[in-house]
Amino acid sequence: MRLMIAEDSVLLREGLTGIFTRFGCEVVAAVGSADELLRAIARDLPDVVVVDVRMPPSFHDEGLRAAIQLRGEHPRLGILLLSQFVEAAAAGELLEAGTRGVGYLLKDRIGAISQFVEAVREVAAGGTVIDPDVVHQLLVHHRTHDPLDALSPREREVLALVAEGRSNSAIAQRLYVSEAAVAKHVTGVYTKLNLGPDADDHRRVLAALTFLRSR
Repeated sequence: MRLMIAEDSVLLREGLTGIFTRFGCEVVAAVGSADELLRAIARDLPDVVVVDVRMPPSFHDEGLRAAIQLRGEHPRLGILLLSQFVEAAAAGELLEAGTRGVGYLLKDRIGAISQFVEAVREVAAGGTVIDPDVVHQLLVHHRTHDPLDALSPREREVLALVAEGRSNSAIAQRLYVSEAAVAKHVTGVYTKLNLGPDADDHRRVLAALTFLRSR
């Protein structure tokens, strides 16, 4: 197995390099930032990368962003995210691109080195390895996700008036815009709420119900 390590902590990066080497793996590169990882991948594509979620310069989600970019450029590249915390949004965003060859493990919950190396091998082979705590948080995140988050402020405003039972004409008068503009916003609401044309359901009613449930 050929792999790359992206971890800003020098001690952890060197420790991981030693561990994988001891288990007969080839560490192609061990870097300290997401930018270095992208440059290293451009030079030599490994089987899998082990990436810290939070990396320089902001220590927010640089590792995740690099992982998502690599997923788009190299769909068969195995990607295992390492994090100190459960970051459901990060895990969900990566998994949206597909579950083949994806992993998300918590640093503090890795109890056996051999199991960790085996998990990386599984991801490299196309498998999926997700920490149970991450799975739980993904489910909670999914349940608490507000579908209205996808709407723009104006679309929310239009939808609120739709939920009051107002027509496009009445909404246009209320917001001092044209009916055509209102119709455009209503269509945008339908699209973002995944309310496609359906003979059995009235999209305007379903959109209003979605708004009321969210409140």
